[in-house]
Amino acid sequence: MDIKLILFIALGVIGLVVVGIFLSFFSVWLRAWLAGAYVSPFALIAMRLRQVPYGLVVDTRITAKKAGIDITIDDIEAHFLAGGNVVPTVQALIAAQKAGISLNWNRACAIDLATKGSGKSVVEAVRTSVDPKVIDCPNPEGGRTTIDGVSKDGIQVKVKARVTVRTNLDRFVGGAKEDTIIARVGEGIVSTIGSAETYKVVLESPDSISKVVLARGLDVGSAFEILSIDIADVDVGENVGAKLQEAQAEANKSIAQAQAEIRRAAAVAVEQEMKARVQEMQAKVVEAQAQVPLAMAEAFRSGRLGVMDYYKMENVQADSAMRQSIAKPEGEKK
Repeated sequence: MDIKLILFIALGVIGLVVVGIFLSFFSVWLRAWLAGAYVSPFALIAMRLRQVPYGLVVDTRITAKKAGIDITIDDIEAHFLAGGNVVPTVQALIAAQKAGISLNWNRACAIDLATKGSGKSVVEAVRTSVDPKVIDCPNPEGGRTTIDGVSKDGIQVKVKARVTVRTNLDRFVGGAKEDTIIARVGEGIVSTIGSAETYKVVLESPDSISKVVLARGLDVGSAFEILSIDIADVDVGENVGAKLQEAQAEANKSIAQAQAEIRRAAAVAVEQEMKARVQEMQAKVVEAQAQVPLAMAEAFRSGRLGVMDYYKMENVQADSAMRQSIAKPEGEKK
């Protein structure tokens, strides 16, 4: 009797556990069955063992089923385990279907995982594909309010543009985002302004900037399709050309002054060198003059020069000095 009682109690406990487990899954299973999105009880138990919120997964499948989209419970569970947001992914899939946009479950999952941690969502990507988005160029959050370019006449032109884009779901994963679009548009605007002959051309027809930039196909390889580029504001800035010419003139002046200083220093050096050479020549003259008396004395001693010859030479020198004195102008005589 004791053994039968123990077995009866054990079977009762097992039965209560089974009933408890069944009741815990019954509401979810019944809700899925009534909604036409049947889920096996064993699948619910397996999700519970894998610590997957089976209620959320089943509700997501019911939402997709009611919208006419058949997604298996395994696909939804796999996306959840991969770190995806199953509810926004199904919502994006339903929105794309209602808008007539071609989007399958795998693509929606890829977009959801790609936007994770970026502040974006797959729902926003689909919404932008349906309702185009306007991007300010440049981005005010970057600290700049205008895109500045300089025309060929040296006048600065400041432009503010608005870019209307639509999400390209086929290139959203791996495609360039908004910052790349802003950079490309800014580069195109600066290039277009720089090719203008004068700033007046830009002011007269600002739409020419948007036409030229739009024709370059700036959305290649990006996650967006550029619909239009509109010039919101155009203003004239500084005369950059004049400032550059002024700076160049100052630089040329400094260079010329430096070169003149070099030539002056070289001239001073040459002058000092000439003075030194003159002093050297004068020293040699004085030295040669000092040799004359010595030579005359030697001539006297050797008998090659007599006294009368010496007096004649003195007379000649005195006569030459008198003639030079007479030949000088009156002012030089004084």
